Amino acid sequence: MNTPKILLERANELETIVQAKYPKLAPLIKQCFLNTIETTVQQLEDDSYFVITGDIPAMWLRDSAAQLKPYIKYASQDEDLKAILKSVIAKHAYYINLDPYANAFNAKEKVNEHGYKDSTNFESKWVWERKYEIDSLCAALYLSHEYYQSTKDSSIFTSEFKKMIATIVATFKTEQHHESSPYFFTRVDCVETDTLVNNGKGRPVNYTGMTWSGFRPSDDACTFGYLIPSNMMAVVALKYAAELCTIGYSDQVLADTCTTLASEIDNGIQTYGIVDHYKYGKIFAYETDGFGNHNLMDDANSPSLLAIPYLGYTNASNPIYQNTRKFILSKDNPYYYEGTAAKGIGSPHTPNNYIWHISLTMQILTSTNPDEIADCLNMIATTHAGTNFMHEGFDVNNPHNFTREWFAWANTLFAQMVESVICK
Repeated sequence: MNTPKILLERANELETIVQAKYPKLAPLIKQCFLNTIETTVQQLEDDSYFVITGDIPAMWLRDSAAQLKPYIKYASQDEDLKAILKSVIAKHAYYINLDPYANAFNAKEKVNEHGYKDSTNFESKWVWERKYEIDSLCAALYLSHEYYQSTKDSSIFTSEFKKMIATIVATFKTEQHHESSPYFFTRVDCVETDTLVNNGKGRPVNYTGMTWSGFRPSDDACTFGYLIPSNMMAVVALKYAAELCTIGYSDQVLADTCTTLASEIDNGIQTYGIVDHYKYGKIFAYETDGFGNHNLMDDANSPSLLAIPYLGYTNASNPIYQNTRKFILSKDNPYYYEGTAAKGIGSPHTPNNYIWHISLTMQILTSTNPDEIADCLNMIATTHAGTNFMHEGFDVNNPHNFTREWFAWANTLFAQMVESVICK
């Protein structure tokens, strides 16, 4: 597949700008910006496009949308790029309509190669993995909304796309009452966080108006089923869906359903998702069950509490967000680590004392403090272990110890940050 000309031109421009403004990052910007399009976008036999995550040969709904996000603004200037994005939007719709509970899919029907034995209530050879994550469905709406805003290309408004919106709404509504949902997921011979307790249903939850998630964006099981950052993403995504229903189909009934559901979820967040912390004041919890139990932490992977302004749920000056930010960027967050080389947010998905380049990048994208931004830029510039690429997690004391050498989302999120912060 040939790389769209507009992206090659922009990569060269970014390299020149960064060389002048922040030379330590100049060796990274071009190859990180192009990493998704050059190494993970595949044209299939039917001429459609498929996006792998990097070192895993499957297409995650969330990752593929995030990987392509930095390219959307250029789509109106390049027909090849436009065709790729439109094809991925159509593929998202096909996959979600096939199975809204799956988080990752195969390029063709085949027996999975990941080596795990999973048990769930639906099987398909198109499905790579069936860990239900709210943000998987939200990601498709974020991608399509931004694509339309950038291109005004109404050809995405197919019957399959409208069905996708209805499917997402129906799934979110079902999972407002998870106890009656047909979904379950178990995996054997795996780490504890790869499977759901309670015969695959997860811990019991109370009705809150929020929608339940089995797994986090890290693909780790939720401790409590109402994952606050993902519900925040759902609020925004449903508002996008309402807008797309109105523009693309003049369907006010479906648009109103999306808006009402967004309001119910938001009310649940505000009622059940805020904790009065003895040290930080009112903060957002990471998870809750609606019975009064809360998980106070943050995970490096987005959607996260750190990413709230980036997700569009509220702005960075929101006082509860600011209190939450102080908490999660402190040692009171069990997954915040400090070392001789770096400090920041990691994840139970990776070893202790490993932080993520995604979280450092997100810290920059959501910061209003120039000194904090400068510190994070310096940490990124000095922790890529000489590879000139981003990684998943790395050791805060020795960045040469890291996970995932080829993780395209981390690379293009970094490029997006550089473009908006350094090259603005």
